[in-house]
Amino acid sequence: MAQTDCPQSSFDFQDLGFRNIHANFQGGHLSSDGGGALFLREVEARCGLIRKFSECFDDRRNQDLIEHPVADLLSQRINGLIMGYEDLNDHDDLRRDPALALSVGKTDLEGQNRRDPNDRGKALAAHATLNRLELSAQKPDARYKKIVANPTAIEDFIISQGVKAIPKKSKEIVIDFDATDDPLHGSQEGGYFHGYYRHYCYLPLYAFCGNIPLWSELRKCKIDGCEGTVEALQRMIPAIRKRFGKKVRIILRGDGGFAREEIMAWCEGQVEVYYCLGYSTNARLRKATAVPLWKLRQEHADEKGEVKTAVRRFTELRYRTLDSWSCERRVIAKIELLPGKTNLRFIVTNLPGQGFENDGNKKRFRSQELYEDFYCMRGDMENRIKEQQMDLFADRTSTHWMASNQLRLWFSVIAHIVMNRMKACVLKGTELEKASIGQIRLKLFKIAVRIKVSVRRVLLEFASSYPRKKLFGQCFENLARLDKMPA
Repeated sequence: MAQTDCPQSSFDFQDLGFRNIHANFQGGHLSSDGGGALFLREVEARCGLIRKFSECFDDRRNQDLIEHPVADLLSQRINGLIMGYEDLNDHDDLRRDPALALSVGKTDLEGQNRRDPNDRGKALAAHATLNRLELSAQKPDARYKKIVANPTAIEDFIISQGVKAIPKKSKEIVIDFDATDDPLHGSQEGGYFHGYYRHYCYLPLYAFCGNIPLWSELRKCKIDGCEGTVEALQRMIPAIRKRFGKKVRIILRGDGGFAREEIMAWCEGQVEVYYCLGYSTNARLRKATAVPLWKLRQEHADEKGEVKTAVRRFTELRYRTLDSWSCERRVIAKIELLPGKTNLRFIVTNLPGQGFENDGNKKRFRSQELYEDFYCMRGDMENRIKEQQMDLFADRTSTHWMASNQLRLWFSVIAHIVMNRMKACVLKGTELEKASIGQIRLKLFKIAVRIKVSVRRVLLEFASSYPRKKLFGQCFENLARLDKMPA
């Protein structure tokens, strides 16, 4: 005999003193942790970044039959990443969240006007719809996968938006390149074992200007880590020149994996393009620095020949490899004595040691200053990659197809650009202006809110005990002062 399914909807717990404790699910439209997503809607309303991003997609669906335009699907996916939801499966629950629907710009926050009765109460798209969006990057079809991404247009869009975010009066632009591992846990297309990282992975190539992403390319790992750098520069530099003019100085900065003849020779053949790259130690360089190393040891070693505290010295030389380099280049050596060991580090550059004529500080490219104050600053690039992969889930490349995984990586980069816009305008002057995306999510976005929808208004009621009311007010004041967000 069939039994009626009557799930329990009210619950009585142990009394608290003389008071009964009763719980139910009649609180109305609540968002447990998405109240701050309202600011994402305000950012999009002013700059239209995701709307412009949607122009990189060809929507071949019958527009009379769809309920979720491409811009809405992209907003839902990207805002979900920003809010901390990395998986498509999360959206089967999130599609009922009125706060996320508000951030996407849905007018029917409660989903009461959906065509399919099974979808009513769900304002946003299900994970299957978002999945078709991603899988169409691999191979569209005439029935299900009808939204086609244009990879070239997406790359150009990321470059253009990144270049626009660089301060307008910049006279020198430093582009940091780096490659990292993206671990794989299945039989994804293009996955191979990498001996250095000791697991199956992709090897994405990133380029940042400060905290601004300019390039993100998903690659197979069985390649040189710098592969594609020249091609990326050839795409980025014309966009930079268009905005800042031909006289702006562009400096490529990277670790030893980018000190390749192809990259250095290409930079040397351009106007106002320079490089500062790490370089691996070898026997010839150790021999060339043997005398200054000996002098440093003589000056600072004790009677037993031991060094108690770290000391360092910088020197430079003209160096050329036996066969791989086309010319001599300026190489700077950091010679460091540490207790019990010697630490030699090298960089290669075409930046002039005497500085540039129009620079106020002519000493900034001398050996020690160039190494300590300029080259070592590339370490911040590691933080940007961590933020991209850990806070915005750029390494969530778990579809089978590499093209779909590349699209996921681009979604993460667009989320980073949105957050940069928010930092520049909404968070300016607040405690979160320089915070990581993870901290912004925790302190500003993850706010419980009750949402009441009527004919005339949408009312958001936050908890009276929210500890950062002042921060919320500062963000609102910043929004109020913005006539138009820089685009």
